[in-house]
Amino acid sequence: MSDPLRPRASLRTAVVWEVLKDALEHRAEAAGRDALDVLDTGGGTGNFAVPVARLGHRVTVVDPSPNALFALERRAAEAGVADRVRAVQGDAHGLFDVVEPGGYDAVLCHGVLEYVDDPAEGVRNAVGALRPAGTLSLLAAGLGGAVLARALAGHFTEAKNALSDPAGRWGDGDPVPRRFTAEQLTELVSDTGLRVGAVHGVRIFADLVPGVLVDTEPGAMDALLKLEAAAAEQPAFHSVATQLHVLAERG
Repeated sequence: MSDPLRPRASLRTAVVWEVLKDALEHRAEAAGRDALDVLDTGGGTGNFAVPVARLGHRVTVVDPSPNALFALERRAAEAGVADRVRAVQGDAHGLFDVVEPGGYDAVLCHGVLEYVDDPAEGVRNAVGALRPAGTLSLLAAGLGGAVLARALAGHFTEAKNALSDPAGRWGDGDPVPRRFTAEQLTELVSDTGLRVGAVHGVRIFADLVPGVLVDTEPGAMDALLKLEAAAAEQPAFHSVATQLHVLAERG
């Protein structure tokens, strides 16, 4: 967990980053190339794109927000990888208006499916950008984590609403338009013909632990990171994760 190339050791990114870094390493070995072409849809300010570029890969970030892309370019320049990061304004729906299909060794689709009108189309477009044997990294909001969080906060009616709502929303004030179960996400991926390699629960405990404990208790952050990593692949914990991560490969 001490790799200096990953993003800051945060509870929000650590599990996904470790899985993604290993997947990119394996894809590069299989392709016989040091540098891969990576597409980050909805990549925003570069939380993953910049660290991926620091690994030596070429990253294209597609995002609808010009402000986010401006921040991405500044961040890439500060990290010394501006020559390996390309910012393109666009969205998942019109992805092939701005990038070529079948041109990428890996596609990141993180935090996108919650907001698109048609999640199945979003996944199909992400897969359509992959080269043969390419890798898809999919990250989306988990239903169970939201239900648990509302219940533990004493909002029992909202927790029940999230359980019964087709989109997994707890009410009109819910900032997330859509949430998924692990089964729903894997089905979306499998329907495109990709082979699902692994499913991980993300932020299983992190959003439930008081921040003051993590910040002040010696060793608490490292211990919690290790706990998150150990539980991430356990199917029993997928149903209570704040986010779900699916890693898949194109045949």
